[in-house]
Amino acid sequence: MELLVVGAGEMGRWIADTVSSADAIADPAVSFTDLDADRARDAAVGREARALEASTATANRFEVVCLAVPISAVADAVAAYADVADAAMIDVSGAMEAPIAAMRDHLDSDVERASLHPLFAPPRVPGNVAAVVDRDGPRVTAVIEAIEAGGNDVFETTAAEHDEAMETVQAGAHAAILAWRLAGADVREEFHTPVSAGLDDLADTVTEGAPEVYAEIQGAFDGAEDVADAAAAIAEADPEAFAALYERARGEGTERERHE
Repeated sequence: MELLVVGAGEMGRWIADTVSSADAIADPAVSFTDLDADRARDAAVGREARALEASTATANRFEVVCLAVPISAVADAVAAYADVADAAMIDVSGAMEAPIAAMRDHLDSDVERASLHPLFAPPRVPGNVAAVVDRDGPRVTAVIEAIEAGGNDVFETTAAEHDEAMETVQAGAHAAILAWRLAGADVREEFHTPVSAGLDDLADTVTEGAPEVYAEIQGAFDGAEDVADAAAAIAEADPEAFAALYERARGEGTERERHE
């Protein structure tokens, strides 16, 4: 499989390593391209991969093109690399509705297309991977099988369901955790309760990443506003209103457990 990875950050390197190490993929040949040419060269070092300037990459054709670019750039990347994808295009940007729509607009009808979202940072593999296969075929199947061979759980969804879920599990969750860290005072370790200690660990996890990645998530999905509204409602509630909010939270948690 001849694979071009557009975007040589953590996720681009992860997909390249996943494809390269899969027994089911014969003769994997990986190339990286990135707006930062040094980053593409760094990704290629030690991987038996090539680093290509964008002008060189777009002048060639590759069996599979994987877009590992920021959410805000993925639609433009689809347009820029549509003629480069000989058989399949896959994106791992983190959104789904916009990439799928762009692929439908720009790719030839016989080109396989899929949007995959690893719901983890690459240092925390394996994990769950959401998948929307908009046009199936042997290359998309091979990439998904390679991801599963790495111990990941790939599950099917729709683009709309995925993007709506990201409002809660990413934009809302990150906003709530960062707000707690920003609002809290520095306290001695002995004062932490099981709840606050858990939140502190979560805040450490969120802040170990790159701020621009989290900014992309906040820009792409609603969710933070709902968290702010809920926090304001709690802050302004009298005892009766607070009890109602508490019971609502308990009830929604119980409802989620029934669906799991």
